Amino acid sequence: MSCCAPGTEGSITGQLPSSEELALSSRIVGPGLRQTELSVPQVHCGTCITAIETSLKALPAVERARVNLSTKRVSIIWKEMVGNEPTDPSSLVKAIADATGYDTHLFSDGEDSGEALQRELIRAVALSGFAAANIMLLSVSVWSGADASTRDLFHWISAMIAAPALIYGGRFFYQSAWRALRRGRTNMDVPIALAITLSYAVSVWETIHHGQHAWFDATVSLLFFLLIGRTLDHIMRDRARSAISGLARLSPRGAMIIGKDGSREYRAVEDIAPGERVAIAMGERVPVDGVVESGASDMDVSIVNGESAPRAVRAGDALQAGMLSLTGSLVLVATASARQSFLSEIIALMEAAEGGRARYRRIADRAAQVYSPAVHLLALLAFLGWGFFGGDWKQAMLIAIAVLIITCPCALGLAVPVVQVVAAGRLFKNGIMVKDGSAMERLAEVDTVAFDKTGTLTLGKPKLVNLGSATAAHLAVAAGLAAHSRHPLSKALTGIASGPVPVFYDVVEIPGQGLEARSPQGLYRLGNRRFACGDSGVDTSAASSTLEVILSCDGKELARFLFEDELRPDSRAAIDELAAQGLSSGILSGDRQGSVSSLASRLGITRWAAELAPKAKAEFCVSLAEQGHKVLMVGDGINDAPALAAAHVSIAPATAADIGRQAADFVFMHESLEAVPLAIDVSRQAGRLIRQNFALAIGYNIIAVPIALAGYATPLIAAIAMSTSSIIVIANALRLNRTGHPNRHIATATGHDARQTGEARLA
Repeated sequence: MSCCAPGTEGSITGQLPSSEELALSSRIVGPGLRQTELSVPQVHCGTCITAIETSLKALPAVERARVNLSTKRVSIIWKEMVGNEPTDPSSLVKAIADATGYDTHLFSDGEDSGEALQRELIRAVALSGFAAANIMLLSVSVWSGADASTRDLFHWISAMIAAPALIYGGRFFYQSAWRALRRGRTNMDVPIALAITLSYAVSVWETIHHGQHAWFDATVSLLFFLLIGRTLDHIMRDRARSAISGLARLSPRGAMIIGKDGSREYRAVEDIAPGERVAIAMGERVPVDGVVESGASDMDVSIVNGESAPRAVRAGDALQAGMLSLTGSLVLVATASARQSFLSEIIALMEAAEGGRARYRRIADRAAQVYSPAVHLLALLAFLGWGFFGGDWKQAMLIAIAVLIITCPCALGLAVPVVQVVAAGRLFKNGIMVKDGSAMERLAEVDTVAFDKTGTLTLGKPKLVNLGSATAAHLAVAAGLAAHSRHPLSKALTGIASGPVPVFYDVVEIPGQGLEARSPQGLYRLGNRRFACGDSGVDTSAASSTLEVILSCDGKELARFLFEDELRPDSRAAIDELAAQGLSSGILSGDRQGSVSSLASRLGITRWAAELAPKAKAEFCVSLAEQGHKVLMVGDGINDAPALAAAHVSIAPATAADIGRQAADFVFMHESLEAVPLAIDVSRQAGRLIRQNFALAIGYNIIAVPIALAGYATPLIAAIAMSTSSIIVIANALRLNRTGHPNRHIATATGHDARQTGEARLA
C-alpha cells in the first residue's frame, strides 16, 4: 500500500493557526508545561507518524509528541520557556508542515472522519473499473488482427477513455508522490505515478506514430487494482475512529445550575466548576462527577461497571459523569470539572490505547522504505544500460517502463486486504462483523481471553429462576404493580405473567426501594425486603448471582421472586473450545463478587476479578501486555470501552452499548458465544494465507524482474504479469472459503486439560 495519504482527506487550506490561537487553546499540564492538540487530516501511515514525531521531538521546546492515527490527532506537550526565551507555539505547526507538507489546524470535536475521501475513492474505483472494462473490449479487436486504420481508431478511443480515469483516479498517487519528492523523500506512490504516466505517454506516442502496440489497457487496469487496495485500506482505518467521538457525544452538552439564591441557569458542561450545585431531572445523565445533596433515584450505572441492575442512590452518595437517572430527580454538588470527570477519563484512556494501537505497521508499509528506491534504481539502470549499450533509447524507455510496471507493488498491496476481505466475508456469513481489517492479524496472535460478565457471558436480561411459594395470583398481583415501572426487574416480572392481571391506580414508585399501591385488600408493596417487609430478613442475593424481589401486603411477605442474569448460549462450549486452541480465559467484571464467582464456577473458569472500574480493566489489559501476552477483550458496556481499546484486539456482541460496539474490532450478531473461537480460528487461517501471499508476491518479483531487465517483457506483457500475480494472490485468499471450522467435539473433549495448562497466564 502507499506510504502517504492523498492530500484531499479533510484538507484544511488557508492560514495556519497563529501563535495567539495556539497559546489560548493550550492547557497547563505541569510546571512550565502546556499541551496542544492539533489535527493533521492527511496522516495515513506509520511513515507519516514517524516523520511528524521526529520533526517535533527535534524542537528544544517539545517535551513529548504523539500521533493518534485513528483520530488524526497530534498531542504535543511543550515547555513555555527554553532557557530565557519564551516558546513560540507556531513553531510546532511549522515543524509539521516542513516535514510533511500536510495542512494542520487546531483539533476540535466533530472532526471529519474521512467520509468525503472514502466517497471519492469509491468513485475513482468505479470510474477506473468502467474505463478498464471498455478499453479491454476495444483491445480484443486489436489483438484479433484489426487493420491499421481500425487499430489506430481504437487506440485513440482508448486514449480518450483512459485520460479522465488517470486524471481523476491517479491524482491520489500523484499528490502523494509529489509531496514526498518535494521534501527529498520517496514512497511507493512514486514508482506507481511514474509507471502510470510513462505507460500512458508512450502509448500515446505509439498511437501518433501508428504503432502496432499501445498499453492503455495495462495502464488503466493497473490503476484499478491499486485503487481497490487503497480504498479497502482507508475504509478499514476509518472505521476505527468512531468510538471516541461517539463517547464524547454521550456526554451532556450542559446542565441546570442552582445558584445560592435558588435561581437556575443553564450552563455548558465545560463551565461547571467544582462546588456548584447541579439539578438532574429524571431521564438525564450526570454531567460531572459529584455527590448527591438531595433527592433519590435509581441510576443506570452500566456506564461505570456494566451491571444491568440499577443502583439506588440518595443524599451523600457519589455519582460519576455519564450515569443516567431512571426514576427520580437529584441535586448534585460537583466535585470535579468536566475535563476531570469520569467520561473524560474514559475518553483519555481510549485515545491512549488507540494511539498505541495505531503504531501497528503492516509489512507492506515497512517495506516501502526499501522497495521504492530499489524499483527506481532498477528502472534507471535498465534505461541507461539499454540506451548506452543497445543504442535504442526508445527500446530502453519501453524496458524501463516494463520494469516499473512489472515491479508495481499491486500484489504486495493486495496481499493483506484481499485476505481480510475474504475472511471478513466468511465471518459475516457466521454473524460476525469485522470493523478493522488489521484486527484479524492481531486476533491470530492472542494467547489470553478476558470476558466481561453482564451482557457478554450473560445476556444482561434478568430471568426468574425461583418462584418459591408464590402462586399464580401472587404473580398476577406482582405483574400488575410492575407494569407501572421501567425497572429491568419489573419488566421481567411483567413479561412472564400469563392471563389477566389486576389493575392498580395511584401506584407510587419510590426510587431505590420499589412500588406501592393501595387496594381493598391492603397496601401492596413490591421491591427490596427492607421496603416491602420493614425488616432486613434473609437476603442472600448480595453474596450470590441472584437478585431478590419481595411482594408484600400490609408488611406481610406474600411471595419471594429470585432473578438471575441469563447465561449466553454455548458459553461453556466456547470456553472449552478456546482452551483447546491453547488460550487462557478469565473474567473481568464490575459486578458484585458473589455474582461473578457463581458464574465463573458454572463455566469452569478459575481466574476472575470483580468490582473493577473501567480504568482497572484497561490497566489489567496493559499489565498483561507488558508481560508479553496478547489479550483479547470480549465486552459489551460503555465501561468496557477503555479495555476494548487497550487490549491487543477486542470483540463485542451486537447487544452492546454503542460505544462498546464502536471501540471493538469485531461485533458478533448472534447470541451464541461460539463466535469468539470461530473468529480466532478464521483469523489464524487468514494470517497463514497473508504470509503465503507475501511469499508469492516476493517470489513473483524474483522471477519477473530479471525477465523485464533482460528486455523480454513489453509493457503489455509486464501489465499482464503484474495482473497475473494479483490474480494468484486473490485466488490463494479465496482458499479461505474452502476451509472448515475445527470440530467442536474435539475442543470439548480436550478443553479441561488445555484449560489447566493455560489458566495460569491470566493472573
